[in-house]
Amino acid sequence: MAKVVVDAMAMQRALTRITYEIIEHNKGIDGLVILGIKTRGVYLAQRIASRLKQLENATVPVGELDVTQYRDDIEHDSQDSDPKVTVSKIDFPVTDKKVILVDDVLYTGRTIRAAMSAIMDLGRPKQINLAVLVDRGHRELPIRADFVGKNIPSSQQERIKVSVSEIDGHDSVEIIER
Repeated sequence: MAKVVVDAMAMQRALTRITYEIIEHNKGIDGLVILGIKTRGVYLAQRIASRLKQLENATVPVGELDVTQYRDDIEHDSQDSDPKVTVSKIDFPVTDKKVILVDDVLYTGRTIRAAMSAIMDLGRPKQINLAVLVDRGHRELPIRADFVGKNIPSSQQERIKVSVSEIDGHDSVEIIER
């Protein structure tokens, strides 16, 4: 059984609010770059960048970050099988930049920890801020988002499903009973 908790309009408002908060927090967009965590975080990052362009009349670079090889909760046994090839698409430097890391759902914090490790392998940013569409709680690591679209308290037996039109044909956030 699924319950829609964020519809397309609410998602658009949340992303717009996050965009304004990013501008305010950074006193503009100078030195800003955005990295979306694959897969849905990339599309949310692109939407935030598009809104930044509308508001600030300047383009902020957007990159795609694949954190698979940095995960500590996925088996990495290169002796028994071929390692999974992962590709991040980042064609700009992150050193001395203000990085806005974007993901769809913040849960245990393990994806974000992996993303920070991946970013540090690319260079040393001036700062890293985290923007998430949904914070559902249940952290295992001391990580918190700087910009949150919606806090959705959930049980560990529930699943949060974010749908984006670029992949799923519509925008929504649902809570699904397992």
